[in-house]
Amino acid sequence: MQEQLSPEQSLKVITQMIQKARNAYYDTGVSAIMWGAIITFCSLEKLAEIQFGYRLPFDIYLLTIVAIVPQVMISIREKKQRRVTSFDDVYMDYIWLAFGISIALMITLVNVMLRNWGPVFEEYNRLAGQPSGFRFYEYITPMFLILYGIPTFITGTACKFQPMLWGGILCWVCCVLTMFTLIRVDLLLTAVSAIGAWLIPGLILKREYNRARKQLEGMNV
Repeated sequence: MQEQLSPEQSLKVITQMIQKARNAYYDTGVSAIMWGAIITFCSLEKLAEIQFGYRLPFDIYLLTIVAIVPQVMISIREKKQRRVTSFDDVYMDYIWLAFGISIALMITLVNVMLRNWGPVFEEYNRLAGQPSGFRFYEYITPMFLILYGIPTFITGTACKFQPMLWGGILCWVCCVLTMFTLIRVDLLLTAVSAIGAWLIPGLILKREYNRARKQLEGMNV
């Protein structure tokens, strides 16, 4: 039997909910888990290509572009489930939408540059009689890690969600490290960044979401 609250009690509950919403970040965690898993998988698969000397007929990171479709669907579904939409929710939606578009554009740009500059480096190596010391792909990872850290850090600081705040900082620390490491280590650091910035925070959000949902269901019994 549902307990009836007095107007004063209802106002107190609403005030507490608003205060919690201001001081904490609430989400289902599904999007963060999805992005963390995809980036981790793509990085480790690319590492396997280099380590074992095989190549897929396509760039594995193109999966991140495909992932934008379920991301949009998840965002729409979660928006419908929200009883109250704050200004922070709107800003966060646009920030992560801009992030997804930027990732898609960056991957497209990198593939175009590698396709156009590849023959130039091959011709240089042929004329010089030795491989060039410059490897463009060595600098791709730091650029992506810079991009990964921006929306993650903003979300962590604006929503006061510590796991994402530190996840964004982790992305930038790994970005600095990749400037001085080989591509194999770069890919490992990318996987570590994805796990620390999205996968682990997403699992924490999912756990908290399920716990809050159970509490709400218990109150309605």
